Amino acid sequence: MSTSTSTRTGAVTGTSVGWALTDSWTMTRRELAHWARQPVQVVVGLAFPVMLLLMFNYLIGGGKSIEGDYVDFLVPGMFALTMVFGLDATMVAVTSDLNKGVVDRFRSMPMTNGAVLVGRSVADMLQSFASLIVLMGVGLAIGWRWHGSLAGVAGAVGLLLLLRFAMLWIGIYLAMVAGRPELVVAVQILVWPVGFFSNAFAVPETMPGWLGAAVEWNPMSATATAVRDLFGNAPGTPTTTWAATHAELLAIVSPLALVAVFLPLAVRRFGALSR
Repeated sequence: MSTSTSTRTGAVTGTSVGWALTDSWTMTRRELAHWARQPVQVVVGLAFPVMLLLMFNYLIGGGKSIEGDYVDFLVPGMFALTMVFGLDATMVAVTSDLNKGVVDRFRSMPMTNGAVLVGRSVADMLQSFASLIVLMGVGLAIGWRWHGSLAGVAGAVGLLLLLRFAMLWIGIYLAMVAGRPELVVAVQILVWPVGFFSNAFAVPETMPGWLGAAVEWNPMSATATAVRDLFGNAPGTPTTTWAATHAELLAIVSPLALVAVFLPLAVRRFGALSR
């Protein structure tokens, strides 16, 4: 064992949390440095949800059965959809690091297990927050308005980012299972049912009974319903099912349950790669 490793090992016994935060921030700075070298990828990541919002509002523009202004219903749903989609960049970055031997070099350093993954997740969350702000600006430009309090807006943003955090750790774990960048596309397809079998574009009451019931229990649907309530954008005819009336509870519990499952799985799998 090298001198630096020995020193680090001794220090970790008393300040493991501090070292974990320091290592994670170092890895976050590494990911942010990639943004400066790959600005096109960042711009595309910000533009894609904007294109989806404009397409569904102006080209598809469904939701005629929804009482009130459809844009007030659509925009919060698009916020939730954006938090579910766009994981492919993170998944490709993780698998690329694995295949190029970058992770092996990090593991040879006196670094907290999982700091690489945490750094990647923090960078993704920062981009997701920026994407959400851009999308809110576009929503305001096309006529969307929130009618709730600032506290409600802050709560809605928090629920959206919580959903993103949960989906992110699912993506990181699946990326390590896939192992190669070319397999990410196949894994990413699994996200599509979560996004489109939801209430992002239409209320469950307009769907077949069995499908509407399944849609209401989709974690993304719970988040979309909750943020509509917090923004004051709920449709004119509220639903009375348990999932709809307890959407805020589900929007908290469901992502936390997913994080509790997939974050330890991802960190454990990452640690197993060194054995």
